[in-house]
Amino acid sequence: MEVIATAESVNQAKALLTVGIDTLYVGQDQFGLRLPKSLTLDEIEEIVQEAHKFQKRLIVAVNGLMHNHHIDDVPDYLSKLDQIGVDAITVGDPGVIMTLQELNLSLPFIYDAQTMVTSADHISFWVKRGAIGAVAARELTLIELENIQNNISVPLEVQVYGPTCIHQSKRPLVSNYFRYSQKNEATNRERGLFLSEPKDPETQYPIYEDQNGTHIYSTEDLSLMPYLDRCVQKGITTWKLDGVLLQGDRFVRIAQLFVSAKQAIESGAYSSATFETKLHELQPTNRPLGAGFYLKQPGDVQ
Repeated sequence: MEVIATAESVNQAKALLTVGIDTLYVGQDQFGLRLPKSLTLDEIEEIVQEAHKFQKRLIVAVNGLMHNHHIDDVPDYLSKLDQIGVDAITVGDPGVIMTLQELNLSLPFIYDAQTMVTSADHISFWVKRGAIGAVAARELTLIELENIQNNISVPLEVQVYGPTCIHQSKRPLVSNYFRYSQKNEATNRERGLFLSEPKDPETQYPIYEDQNGTHIYSTEDLSLMPYLDRCVQKGITTWKLDGVLLQGDRFVRIAQLFVSAKQAIESGAYSSATFETKLHELQPTNRPLGAGFYLKQPGDVQ
């Protein structure tokens, strides 16, 4: 079992390593999507060194939606990531994969094309072209995930905690709205903006803008804590914790809880009810927990 967690800073990365996280996940907004914070190459290098002290790994997000001007900057960025000893990158754009291979770098890549990664054949296509793993689409059910993992030769990363992005647009939708409304408001993540259902004003869909456009998240945080032992039985053992909307020490404590759950499963002492209760105690009250699509039948996902 491998537990992967996002890190918002060098200090948080050190804290996550201390509580037992196997792999850290960081990046820069220019090249990666929906990161807790955009880190500099110097910060990424420091985190690499810390991870390797713990004999752990660091993955860097290069999974952005690339335009021509983004691709122009990719060779230099990939070369520097390779030089500082990053263990792997996530990539969804074939142009970046082609660039990686043309540079003949020793930098492994994990295939991450967001909602497109929905079949074993799709993943196998990129495995034949060098991918060492793949990130599953968040809209897949446990039945589909099991089938994919059983038919590929690399680990399938599955999100087990955190918010699910339900919409992204390259356009600055919130800024356009405020401009139309003649309001001068911040649109970044720290502003804490929400969308609500017209018939239910209590719903909260987090929404923010960054240089990659507009991002809208689900009203609840995904949690597979009650089903982790079932995931292991089905061969799903690469777990991602996403702290994009939950920063600071609370996320570290939640990560520590998932590490403890992994250890309990390994020792045969896992109690899903106990760990679920502990997670609810740590979870922000405005973010309910749910299983997302995982417990649905494939035909029921619309």
